[in-house]
Amino acid sequence: MRMLGKIFGAVLITGGLMGGAAPAITVDEAVTALLAETEAPGVAMGVFRKGAVASGFGGLRILGQEAEIGDSDLWHIGSNTKAMTATLVARLVEAGAVSWDDTVGEVLGASIPGIDAAYRDASYIDLLSHRAGLAPNIGRFASMRLSGALASRDIRADRLAYAADILADPPAGAVGDFLYSNAGYVVAGAMLEASTGESWETLLRTEIAEPLGMTALGFGAPGTPGAADQPRGHAPALFGGLKPVEPGPGSDNVPALGPAGTAHLSVADMMRFLRAHVDEDPAFLSADSWALLHRPVAGGDYALGWGIDGECLVHNGSNTLWFARMAICPGSGTAALIFTNDGDSDALRDPVARIMDGLLAD
Repeated sequence: MRMLGKIFGAVLITGGLMGGAAPAITVDEAVTALLAETEAPGVAMGVFRKGAVASGFGGLRILGQEAEIGDSDLWHIGSNTKAMTATLVARLVEAGAVSWDDTVGEVLGASIPGIDAAYRDASYIDLLSHRAGLAPNIGRFASMRLSGALASRDIRADRLAYAADILADPPAGAVGDFLYSNAGYVVAGAMLEASTGESWETLLRTEIAEPLGMTALGFGAPGTPGAADQPRGHAPALFGGLKPVEPGPGSDNVPALGPAGTAHLSVADMMRFLRAHVDEDPAFLSADSWALLHRPVAGGDYALGWGIDGECLVHNGSNTLWFARMAICPGSGTAALIFTNDGDSDALRDPVARIMDGLLAD
């Protein structure tokens, strides 16, 4: 039986993007191959290659039911949300609402008096590159106090409470060293909210989704409880296999974790976001901002919301019920995504990476 972790934190699971030569494959071939090789109930994919976008899908929205995956279905993208948060910061910097040099102490010090001294000088760059020394997540019991549906929460108050909890603890790693942290992105989100007076969710819609024409962006698990209107995430069943999980508070991370990984969207929407990055769209961001977002920090292999793999940038995400992978290769002008409604990253990581290699191959 495949075992998954608890749903406490969006997860990045990286792997080599171009670990070896891979033959080019079509999206339809890739969908067929992934469904055949894994236990994922359903998959959807998109690729931008040679100036054209292609997409494909297959399988079931809900294991044990007849509803099939559709081309406009919504998919939870986990930690791939991080690249959107970093891009949001870049947009707000260019608008003059915030500065890359803003620090935790300057922005949140008045609202959170108990910030550990080690974090006071941490900037957006430090937080978004996982170099602020913050632990990956707040504790389970602290997280449980923030549980519930997004619509029922005071999301800005929750995000500030999350930030206060994590910032009160001493560093979990050396400040300046890489330590992957969902919490760092939540702190960055709380800083954006303090500076603009708007929630991260509102900012993401107005600064990212609307300019790029991403009409299906939402937060938490997609779909209506009791209806087969969207794919369900799937968890391990008691006696093996998978079971679908109904949308609701127990089907995703706490809403406060949004900047680190609660977004859902369609393949078409995600391709619009990836194309903006691979094209380094000058109407959306300046060349300097694109370069900053895509450049590894401190000589490492992580930029701002992206892992570095050779000439490509890649990120994986899972809330343990869904698994998603995205990649952009600006030098070759290619981009790809793979979504599944099965969160077993251990089982999916290698086949998804290998099939994505094929999608990106010439």
